[in-house]
Amino acid sequence: MSTTETASPSNFIRNIIDADLKSGKRQQVITRFPPEPNGYLHIGHAKSICLNFGLAAEYGGRCHLRFDDTNPIKEEDEYVKAIEKDLRWLGFDWGEHLYYASNYFEQLYQWAVQLINQGQAYVCGLNAEQMREYRGTLTEPGKDSPYRNRPVEENLDLFERMRAGDFPDGSHVLRAKIDMASPNLNLRDPVMYRIMRAHHHRTGDSWCIYPMYDFAHGQSDSIEGITHSICTLEFQDHRPLYDWFLDQLQIGHPKQIEFARLNLSYTVMSKRKLLELVKEERVEGWDDPRMPTLVGMRRRGFPPAAIRRFCERIGIGKSDSWIDMSVLEDCVREELNESAPRVMGVLRPLKVVIENYPEDQVEEFDALNHPLKPEMGTRKVPFCREIYIEQDDFMEDAPKKFFRLAPGREVRLRCAYFIRCEKVIKNELGQVIELRCSYDPETRGGSAADGRKVKGTIHWVSARHALPAQVRLYDRLFATANPAGDKDKDYREHLNPGSLELLSDCQLEPGLVEADSGSPYQFERLGYFCLDGKSSQPGRPVFNRTVTLRDSWAKKA
Repeated sequence: MSTTETASPSNFIRNIIDADLKSGKRQQVITRFPPEPNGYLHIGHAKSICLNFGLAAEYGGRCHLRFDDTNPIKEEDEYVKAIEKDLRWLGFDWGEHLYYASNYFEQLYQWAVQLINQGQAYVCGLNAEQMREYRGTLTEPGKDSPYRNRPVEENLDLFERMRAGDFPDGSHVLRAKIDMASPNLNLRDPVMYRIMRAHHHRTGDSWCIYPMYDFAHGQSDSIEGITHSICTLEFQDHRPLYDWFLDQLQIGHPKQIEFARLNLSYTVMSKRKLLELVKEERVEGWDDPRMPTLVGMRRRGFPPAAIRRFCERIGIGKSDSWIDMSVLEDCVREELNESAPRVMGVLRPLKVVIENYPEDQVEEFDALNHPLKPEMGTRKVPFCREIYIEQDDFMEDAPKKFFRLAPGREVRLRCAYFIRCEKVIKNELGQVIELRCSYDPETRGGSAADGRKVKGTIHWVSARHALPAQVRLYDRLFATANPAGDKDKDYREHLNPGSLELLSDCQLEPGLVEADSGSPYQFERLGYFCLDGKSSQPGRPVFNRTVTLRDSWAKKA
């Protein structure tokens, strides 16, 4: 599947691929998406997913899904399944090309042995603190480990014994012998293997040594025949190390191309920080609709097509930049404006009694499911003497330009009648709790037989037929655009206290009792919503607000 429904614009990655194919350097395009199964995917990963799968589709190639599962302490099968589900939800399929770095553990071990035999790797006994000291700094070269010149036979024996479990965790590592004076710190004899007695989600307890990500990544690409290894910019300084390993092993080279990662305002994109929010219960979980995770966005009601549109719209660059959250929200609005059926719901109900309407009478009105798409059909909306309207649609002391309901004023009820406010009922605190109104039976369907006009049209639901529901109004998780960039405060201090508002007495059209989990609706005049299948109970649905009808944050800026 393509990342977008329209033609993709050119960018520097496409230009490189075009040149490779034209020159004959590459005959096909094979990309990969290589997540570590140590957390849930977020919107930043979506950019890479759409890019890698989209390019493969454009060029008639294929994209592999490979889990780089080299750190069993942080990895779980739960994350593997969640990542697969997220990719399918986004609309992408890897077919038979599902791989794991753990598939290659034996081959990677043999390649490590090869490097030892070539005098290009050695077993080192420095502890972590000593290794940092010997590594040097950005301005000072490192120092050779005292174990750097061990004989090949001794290194082979020690490495075999590391695999056999003869040594405790952390006592030895296998390091590449490159250049301790290199200006690129990644080349200062990096660690290739460490001892780690941890249960692996796929290999169980068969290994007690595990390859480092930097040793496994490039070789895994080579094994799979990846032609274009597309990474984010933080891997640019790692490319010389990947190339060094591939050169010494004399195996195939993918072409690594780096692009700028996605930085999205009003959120954090670090898996570590997101995990902290989950563990500290500052959010409901990885699928909290305020989270930038794909599972959270799915629960909130973001359509996958909107995320693909967003990834295409922001483009691909080589310099880090920030994308405002409003760009993503606009993509969601554009998609839902086209696809979401319209319904009426009252979030903060105010009861209206139409005193001259027959008490036992019930009518049904035909309401368009979409004002611009007649092919989406109509629905029946019940109407009776008592209805609910929004509290904000009434004002007792209304200014001249307030065109909704006020004492003595007339408004149109969507697809029903004109009503006039005749009396205001208040409680002992002086709060308005009910309106007494009259209706004009000659205005059925929303137009007056005598041709008179009203400027205000409001939505409503029948009190007798309404579906009680809880509605969750979600806002941005953080109150500042770059919460992780504040050096004086912890990012958690920037959490938005108003990011969730619970409304428990909402009244919705009765037809929403048939709503499917995740299906989008536009609550007229209020925003886009979807049923939360996780929180809803029989007879007591919960709806999440996906996004407002307009960018409310633009007014705050």
